[in-house]
Amino acid sequence: MDLFFYLIPSLILAAVLFGAYRVLRRSLQIRSAWNSGLTAEGRCLRMFTTTHGGGGDSSVSTTLHHVYEFTARDGRVVRFEEENGPATILEGDFVTVYYAEGDNVVATAKAPGRGALAAGTVAILAFLGVVAVFCVGFMVTFHAMSDEFGFGDGTDETTNTVVVDGVTMTP
Repeated sequence: MDLFFYLIPSLILAAVLFGAYRVLRRSLQIRSAWNSGLTAEGRCLRMFTTTHGGGGDSSVSTTLHHVYEFTARDGRVVRFEEENGPATILEGDFVTVYYAEGDNVVATAKAPGRGALAAGTVAILAFLGVVAVFCVGFMVTFHAMSDEFGFGDGTDETTNTVVVDGVTMTP
C-alpha cells in the first residue's frame, strides 16, 4: 500500500519533468529561429482545428493549426505545422517564415516577440515547478509520517505486536 503513495507522485513528477523539457526545448527552437536572421517567404498550405474535451459537462478547447511550406536558402523545400497561429492567416496566404538552418530546420511563422515568449515559458515552467515541489513534498511528508506513526514497518497496532525478522514479539 505504501508503494501507491510513492508511485503516483513519481509518475506525475515524471510527466511534469517531460513537459518542462518540451516547453523549454520549443522555446529555445523558436528563439534560435528568430535569432538566426534567416527569413523566407512561406505559404499557408492548410489550416485546421482540433478540439479537446466536451465529454459530459466539461468545456471544449479548440486549437488552430497551420501547415506552412517554404524554400530554405540551400534549396530544400521545408513543410512544417504550427499551433496557435493567428486566425487571420488562411490557406493560400503568404507569410514571413523565420528559420534556423541545420540537419533539422527549425521554423516559425510567428512574428518575433521575445518578451512574450520568455514570459510564457517562465509562467509554464513556474506552474510545473509548483506541481513538482508538491509531489516531492507529498512523498517526503508521507515518508516522515510513516516513520513517526509506524506505517508499513511491521507494527501491528491492533494487537500491539511487532514483527522482526519473521518473529512476532510483544513489547
